[in-house]
Amino acid sequence: MVHPSLSDPTTDSPPPLKRARHSDMDQHKPNGSQQHPQPNALPALSLSILGVEPLDEFIKEIADFVHHMIKTRRTDHPDEVGSFEVEAKIGVLKERGTGSRLQMPVLVETIMSPEFHDVRFESNMSSHQHKHFNGLLNNLTATSNQPSHPSSPLHHSHHFLKDSFYTSDRGKIRVTRDEKTDAVECIQKIRLGDLNIYSPKRSADWRVSVSVEVPCPRPIGTATLTRRKDRLSYSHEEFSIDLTQVTSTTSAAAAPQIFHELEVEIARPDMLLSTAARRGDPNVPELERSAFDELIRAFVNNARILVRNSIDGWQ
Repeated sequence: MVHPSLSDPTTDSPPPLKRARHSDMDQHKPNGSQQHPQPNALPALSLSILGVEPLDEFIKEIADFVHHMIKTRRTDHPDEVGSFEVEAKIGVLKERGTGSRLQMPVLVETIMSPEFHDVRFESNMSSHQHKHFNGLLNNLTATSNQPSHPSSPLHHSHHFLKDSFYTSDRGKIRVTRDEKTDAVECIQKIRLGDLNIYSPKRSADWRVSVSVEVPCPRPIGTATLTRRKDRLSYSHEEFSIDLTQVTSTTSAAAAPQIFHELEVEIARPDMLLSTAARRGDPNVPELERSAFDELIRAFVNNARILVRNSIDGWQ
């Protein structure tokens, strides 16, 4: 059986090879001798007239947004500090008026202004799309553990979780029980902000969300909503990719609703905070100063890979 594989499909042709830089060429010149290019061959090019590559505004915009959400988070209550969560959900942007997928006069992936409210983001995919991503991620997990794989390996885990939601004077409280271990977590999730990313060339769009998860006492009363989550988690370096089937129930008499979701999340809130604190600090080494932007760069790349491997099948 031939398994599908994750890729970065941009055209039907193979991607062009990277051209050598002047600095790369200089390292291979024998005894300082000059190499003469072929008459019709493009010579080695500098990155720019300054010799450096201009900053990627797309990634910087997302990094600035996440950093701003973290640094401007204020609370007057010590017990509301919580842990930051940064995730990218895969879905589609739809026009509020028509319910159709958003159409805009742009050709490539575009970050929407947070002030643009005429769209809604829907993350529910079809069971066929869920199966598609399950196959891709399982195959990648297997191949990534081979010695010849160019990246570090993925690791897979399977979780069965039950979320119960309660209304309290603090707002909505979520109690999560791991149905394998019986471990219980009780939190209030506070959404700080979202960025919608429209991808006109793809079958899916995506949304970056920043939230704070605040531990809280277990509430008393009856849950207003129950969700059972059958979750496949694929961990890779500082990230977790979660493919989840959600069965949602509002009451014993109501018919359950089934949803399928895909998201990538920064796995360690402490790493997120520590790199954010040193971002741009002139008193720390360059590697530490730029670590936050590198973390966001890899986060964005993972979201893009998932979007570019999506197929039709969004609800």
